[in-house]
Amino acid sequence: MEPGKDSVKIVNGINTQQLFATIDLIKKNPDIASFKFRVNNRWEAGTLNRATVKGFFGAGKEDNSRVEAVYDIDEPPVLLGNNKGSNPVEYLLVALSGCLTTSMVAHASARGIHIRGVESRYEGDIDLRGFLGISDEVPVGYQNIRVYFKIDADISKDQKEELVRMARKYSPVFNTITKSTPVSVQLDK
Repeated sequence: MEPGKDSVKIVNGINTQQLFATIDLIKKNPDIASFKFRVNNRWEAGTLNRATVKGFFGAGKEDNSRVEAVYDIDEPPVLLGNNKGSNPVEYLLVALSGCLTTSMVAHASARGIHIRGVESRYEGDIDLRGFLGISDEVPVGYQNIRVYFKIDADISKDQKEELVRMARKYSPVFNTITKSTPVSVQLDK
């Protein structure tokens, strides 16, 4: 038997053999690459909403195996809320942070790059005049989002910058935000 042939190779906590097997499987059967994620939301009172995440469709089947996650969404008092949860635009930054980091680590792992740590911070600028309908000249959403990464790994600055580029290239959340994915909003029947 060849050394390491049957051993599992874990890089940055990711089973790279399973990663490459999944890629090969999707190349042979592209239909299993289609996923549908879902969130349900219920308004509670004032600016408080409660969102729940449970099942999703992926790899050709429904998956309800995980425990339901609950997210309280509220505003700070200055925005008429009671601070019972992060506000929606903060959750957008949270989603971006998780997706960019996961994309970076997964692609580093596939390349055999060992990472000791990744930290990042996210800032977004919003002018409420758009949201409040005071000015049509002001965008309703974020005007700018800035992301800053610190990567602890035995690689060059150029290689770290390449990891950041890979995170941007392969992050579904980053690409959804920056490439304006169509969103349908309608009354449910």
